[in-house]
Amino acid sequence: MHFKELKLDEKILKAIEQLGYTEPTEVQQKVIPVALEKRDILVKSKTGSGKTAAFATPLCELVDWEENKPQALVLTPTRELAVQVQEDITNIGRYKRIKGLALYGKSPFAKQKLALKQKTHIVVGTPGRVLDHMEKGTLDVSKIEYLVIDEADEMLNMGFLEQVESIIKLLPKERTTMLFSATLSDEIKKLSNKYMRDAVSIEIADSEDHAPDIEHLKYVVKEEQKQAFLEKLTILENPDSCIIFCRTKERVDQLVDALDAKGYTADKIHGGMMQEDRFEVMDEFRKGEFRYLIATDVAARGIDIEDITHVVHFDVPLEQESYVHRTGRTGRAGRSGKSIMLATPHEDKFVKEIESFIGFEIPAGPEVSDEAVSKNRAAFDLKMQEQPELKKSKGEQLNANITKLYFNGGKKKKLRAVDFVGTIAKIEGVSADDIGIITIQDNVTYVEILNGKGPLVLKTMRNTTVKGKQLKVHIAHK
Repeated sequence: MHFKELKLDEKILKAIEQLGYTEPTEVQQKVIPVALEKRDILVKSKTGSGKTAAFATPLCELVDWEENKPQALVLTPTRELAVQVQEDITNIGRYKRIKGLALYGKSPFAKQKLALKQKTHIVVGTPGRVLDHMEKGTLDVSKIEYLVIDEADEMLNMGFLEQVESIIKLLPKERTTMLFSATLSDEIKKLSNKYMRDAVSIEIADSEDHAPDIEHLKYVVKEEQKQAFLEKLTILENPDSCIIFCRTKERVDQLVDALDAKGYTADKIHGGMMQEDRFEVMDEFRKGEFRYLIATDVAARGIDIEDITHVVHFDVPLEQESYVHRTGRTGRAGRSGKSIMLATPHEDKFVKEIESFIGFEIPAGPEVSDEAVSKNRAAFDLKMQEQPELKKSKGEQLNANITKLYFNGGKKKKLRAVDFVGTIAKIEGVSADDIGIITIQDNVTYVEILNGKGPLVLKTMRNTTVKGKQLKVHIAHK
C-alpha cells in the first residue's frame, strides 16, 4: 500500500515523501482512513509502530487553515514527547502551513501565552500545563474538534487521570476523540467508554515481521560490583548507541561521572534538569554525538531515536511496564537490539514480576570473562575515540529548502498574514504555495519561504514595501 491510496491532500503527500516515508505502517493504514471519517478510535499499538504519524497526518488533513483558533488538542505524558509530536505535525503539515504549538511545564508561561495569540491549528501538550492555560483563559478551546490522548497507559501511570478528565470536561462535546495506548488496562477501557462514542477499536498485533528483534538477557550482580560489571559488559558488547537506565537522578549523576572519568562518551537526562538542557542532550544523542545516555525512566517514553543498539537496566525497574517502555527504545523500525538487565540477588521478586508481565523468562547472559574483555579492549577504546557518524534527522531534507525570514513590523503596524502573502506571491517565480508558516507578533513577523525560494524573496523584499511600509528584512536567527 502507498500513502497516495489514503486520499490525502497533495501538499501532505509531498511532505510525507520528503520525510522519507513511502509505505504506511500497519497502524497508519488502519487509523488514517477511520480518522478521516471523524470517528472515535481506540488504538492499542506498541511504541515505535509509527503511531504519531497515524494521528498527525489526519489532523493536518482535517484542520481548516483559515480558522485562527486551535482545532485539535494532543495530550502527551512527557515534555519530550510533546515537542517531538509538535515537530512531526509541523513537518507533515509544512506545505499546508499548519501551525503546531507545544505547551509544557518548566517553560515560561508568558512566552506560551504570547504564542497562543498567534494563529495556531494544533496544540500539543502535557496535561498540567494545558489545563493551566485552559483555566486561565489563555487557551481557547471553543473550536476544538479533535482530541488525541497519546500514550494513555503512561498518562495514567504518571497520575494524570484527574487532569485529563478535567480537560475533557472543558472541551466541546461534539468532537472526535482518539486514544492511543501500548496496553489496554481496565482503567483505559473505562476512560474510553466514558468519553468516546462508538469508538472503532484497532489493535496492532506484534506480528513477527514487525516485531522488533530484541534479545533479552539478565545478570545477577551484587550492588557493590555493578559498576565494574557494567564496564566489562560495555567493553564486550561495544554498542554504537546505548541507553543505561537508573532508578533515581542521584544514581544517574553518579554513574555519568564515573563513566566520564573512564573516558566514555556519555551524557545524562533526568527530571531534575532544566527543560532546555534535556532537549539539548536528547538532540545531541539523536544526532549521535555521544554513545552512552544515562537516564531515569522519564526518558524512556516518547524518545524516537533509530539505531539504539543496546538498553541496559542498571537498576531493575520497579514497575513491569517500565521494563517494556525502556526496552522499546531499542530494536526500532525492525532493527535488532539488546536489552540487558543487572539485578541484585535480592531483586528476584521484581524480576519474576517482569517476566510474568512480558510472558517469558529472561535468559541469563553468557559469562563475561576477563580474557574476553581484555581481548576486546582495543576495539572498545578505538570506538570511544572515533567521532561517531552524525545522523540526520527525519525533517532535515524537508527543512533544507526552507528559509525563515524576519521582518521588523507586525501587529502594531496593522500588518496581517494576507499582506505578506499578497506581496510575496507577486514576486516573479514565486507563488502562494512557496509561502509557509507566518508568525506575526507585535513588532516583528517571521515568514517561512519554501521550495528553495528564500534567497530570491529576501533579495526582492529588500526593495519592496508591504502595505506601503518599507520593512527591514533578513534571515531569521534560529
